[in-house]
Amino acid sequence: MKRPDIPQAAIDLVKQFEGCRLQAYLDPVGIPTIGYGLTTGALPGVVVQMGMTITQREADEYLERTLARFADQIWPAFSRYPQPHQFGAMVSLAYNIGTGAFKKSTALKRFNAGDMAGTAEAMLWWDKAGGKVLRGLVRRREAEVALFLGEPDGVAVAETSAKPDAMRENPASSTTIGATAGTAIAGATGAATAISQLDGTAQLVVIGAAVLAGLLLIWIARERLRKWAEGVR
Repeated sequence: MKRPDIPQAAIDLVKQFEGCRLQAYLDPVGIPTIGYGLTTGALPGVVVQMGMTITQREADEYLERTLARFADQIWPAFSRYPQPHQFGAMVSLAYNIGTGAFKKSTALKRFNAGDMAGTAEAMLWWDKAGGKVLRGLVRRREAEVALFLGEPDGVAVAETSAKPDAMRENPASSTTIGATAGTAIAGATGAATAISQLDGTAQLVVIGAAVLAGLLLIWIARERLRKWAEGVR
């Protein structure tokens, strides 16, 4: 079974959160890094050394090749076939936390078990570094979950989240809550029109699917409100 391609939305998400530097620099633990977080060993044949410079085109190429390599490494761990947007979101997560950690993650286990809501929840857990919750990681996980769930504005969430920090005044300004509300309203309007055109059995199937989707959206909003109450803005 051929793995899904990595959608451009996932590549753009990684670019937004990783940032790009065309001259080699030392990361927080002293490892020479360049481009979109590329280090020696991440891509065969590329050795990152201090003083090294690359072009923007090379940085983009290195990232796409590296993401493809990460995708190939995690693909054998899937026992269920993911949609491209789901796979892309999880490749972004793996690129951030490492393939080893991803393969052992609850997010992957829940996805393989068919628990999409549980997968989204477990993806949000990866918001800490050094035992501390980081706002940047919170926002990246929110954007990945938006992409995983197939929300039409998932990329918009990523772009908004990657902008410089600005303290939000209240929960309503949360990008996740805003995306959830927008998706729920749009979905309800479209569903009402579509259901009216179906026969009785088909209506029950569609209504059941809509209820499940609604419960998932409610859970995401509740999880973000819980984070807000804990002081994560």
